[in-house]
Amino acid sequence: MIRLTLAQLEEINTQAERAYPNECCGLLAGIRVPDGTVTVTRIVPSPNVLIGEGGRGGHDRFEVDPQVRFDLMRTLHGTTEGIVGHYHSHPDHPAKPSEHDLDMAFEPDLIWLITTVVKGYAGKTRAWRLNRNTGETKSLEMEIA
Repeated sequence: MIRLTLAQLEEINTQAERAYPNECCGLLAGIRVPDGTVTVTRIVPSPNVLIGEGGRGGHDRFEVDPQVRFDLMRTLHGTTEGIVGHYHSHPDHPAKPSEHDLDMAFEPDLIWLITTVVKGYAGKTRAWRLNRNTGETKSLEMEIA
């Protein structure tokens, strides 16, 4: 299970709508408890570094800026928080992992939060765990408080 506040979810939705027709992306920082529940404590937006890169564009791919990740790792060092996942949007596609998402799932303990954006408006957000080695995609329960 993953817990988010309504304000955090609204911030992701706003970013997803602003980025449309490209994918938005960012990191999720939070706290894991032994039962597997993850509580998100901060949303850290990132530029999608694939937008405009080599003609690929960012309308169906995303990549978090490595500098954003390094900065967050430094900020969290010595705290109880850690990087627990990332989020991105799927413009005009469902909030479920694409084949490319699964191919890019190098860290199976990270949560993938995916928000669908249809014609510029954010829709459903779903949480997933992906394992590229096994090909498994597992939907997670979300609690919005």
